[in-house]
Amino acid sequence: MAILGSFTFVLHSHLPYVLSHGTWPHGMDWLNEAASETYIPLLEVFNRLVDEGHSPKVVVSISPVLAEQLGDPTFQDGLRGYLKNKIDAAKEDGAQFTRWNQPNMKRLSEMWKDYFTNVLDLFEDKYRGNLIAAFKRLQDMGAIEVITCAGTHGYLPLLGEDSAIKAQIRVGVETYEKYFNRHPRGIWLPECAYRPRYQWRYPLDGFGDERMRKGIEEFLHEDGIEYFVVDSHLLKGGKAIGVYIHRFEALKQLWKQFEREYVVEAKGIEKSPYRVYLVSSSPGGEKPVAVFTRDPETGIQVWSGEWGYPGDGHYLDFHKKHFPGGHRYWRVTSAKTDLGHKEEYNPEWVEERIRENASHFKDLVKRILSRHKQESGRSGIVSAPFDCELLGHWWFEGPQWLYYVLKWMDMDPEMELTTCGEYLDSDPPQQIIALPEGSWGEGGFHWIWLNEWTKWTWELIYEAEAKMKEVVQKHAKTSDSDLLRLLRQMARELLLLESSDWQFLISTWSARDYAELRVREHYEDFMRLYNLVQKLERGVKLHIGDWEFLGDCENRDSLFADIDVGWWA
Repeated sequence: MAILGSFTFVLHSHLPYVLSHGTWPHGMDWLNEAASETYIPLLEVFNRLVDEGHSPKVVVSISPVLAEQLGDPTFQDGLRGYLKNKIDAAKEDGAQFTRWNQPNMKRLSEMWKDYFTNVLDLFEDKYRGNLIAAFKRLQDMGAIEVITCAGTHGYLPLLGEDSAIKAQIRVGVETYEKYFNRHPRGIWLPECAYRPRYQWRYPLDGFGDERMRKGIEEFLHEDGIEYFVVDSHLLKGGKAIGVYIHRFEALKQLWKQFEREYVVEAKGIEKSPYRVYLVSSSPGGEKPVAVFTRDPETGIQVWSGEWGYPGDGHYLDFHKKHFPGGHRYWRVTSAKTDLGHKEEYNPEWVEERIRENASHFKDLVKRILSRHKQESGRSGIVSAPFDCELLGHWWFEGPQWLYYVLKWMDMDPEMELTTCGEYLDSDPPQQIIALPEGSWGEGGFHWIWLNEWTKWTWELIYEAEAKMKEVVQKHAKTSDSDLLRLLRQMARELLLLESSDWQFLISTWSARDYAELRVREHYEDFMRLYNLVQKLERGVKLHIGDWEFLGDCENRDSLFADIDVGWWA
């Protein structure tokens, strides 16, 4: 029987650096929640499929900053304590529900006690506290493919210095090689944000002259990256500016700069999200990198809380929680039901819905592949990229849904599960295309990350980038161990300052105070370290308090131990 086409999930796993930066409501509990509700359940799904003779062929992106946290003993100890607290909270809830004569709620408290007890047992006994090693094992046996991301999830199109982009990507490659003992083939661009080559200038005044800048794909090519993923509007929609472009003058100016350089392709060229292309914005099509495109039809089925599967009334509601333990006992009920009217969750009702949703998704992918083959005369690939934390954390039933989707697809002789790397090997792309600037954020452009609320963060980033470039150009090859310690910590603080998470949390108001505090903290630490470097340059001896400050920074922000300041040269 002929194959209609191929399919792959691309699951992006990322959290900002939270170790030693708070616990609850913002901080390490984000990491604990993701590990216990998403990463461990997904590892269980992948291993279950392998044990049953299926190969999931999922692409998993693990950001370098997340990998460093998952490998840190602080996280491992913290997760153990977190899980024990969740177990104790479930027991306390159960005692309360018994006193209140709420038998179903009591039963659900037992469900949570058993759930977190099982997660703790898996973490300790099956995975030996090392989740990264568990993903590596699956990749080594060919069941999944792991790809990298920019170092701290910096928003690459808006970074002001090419050295800053280069360093973010270099950290991504080096950290991946550290944990997976191989070179990454693919990368998840933070926020799926891309910028082609053009005559660029800073979107804010006072930060340098207009200049030609390389496209993001050129940086990737130089570091041996073979592919990345974009949203469908960048491929199909051409100049998708988004409705928010008119809210902020800086975005208008940035778009005008790009628009002058962008040449719209001939209307006869029809690009399909079910084909893989080579992207190049350099003269003559040099330094191309392959691009996989998010399929919009399957995307809305999983992303949308109103139209997609997670909004099913039978599924566990994410927002309503029972305090102080934070366990959830209510179902979605309906998309428009307010928290006060949510009905109690019933686990027995969801299995049938999970199977129905999985069957619908599998059939939808098959219809898309069949339609594409009929229209184009060739088989294609459906790429389904999602934030990994959607499955399990946001949508509790998501991992079980994923299990059925992958199992049933693998059993269908007309469909082929594959990874992006395997697909490139079997069907290398030939056609070179140009892509416009944009992201998968609201509005399609940069508004979520650059707007009237976040402009000040970019002013700090641009100032720090320039100072980093200044000191590295002077001292990149220094043999002074004290100076090198300062430079390395400056690099770490700059990378953390550049994290796109801060602008996102500010713009969405989801953890605004925390994000603003983190931006200020990393900027101020960077500047103090910079001033200490200047003191050494003048021959001034540093005080014991200066060294204690450096030591505190190194202990608190201890990621990327082998960082090379030459990456900023």
